[in-house]
Amino acid sequence: MKVEAIRSTTNELSLSFTGTDISTLYIIQYELEKNPDVEFVGVILKHPLTNECWMRVTSKSDPKQNIQDAVDAAISSSNEIKDTLTTDVLV
Repeated sequence: MKVEAIRSTTNELSLSFTGTDISTLYIIQYELEKNPDVEFVGVILKHPLTNECWMRVTSKSDPKQNIQDAVDAAISSSNEIKDTLTTDVLV
């Protein structure tokens, strides 16, 4: 996966992602929407043939830190699912 900053200000961060699926960004968007400091978060697929996705985050605090926190929360949730599947479901 390749990530590039398109625009970066104190309260806004726009990123371009290539080599990933938009569903990954939807999970991060979901976690960002839980944060009361985040004013706006949007994810779009620029074009299906280029496999480029964009994410924009506007926040009252540091949008980069907000994204990092959202990714950590998504990883934690995924690990909980993984642990449940390996211990409780698959006996």
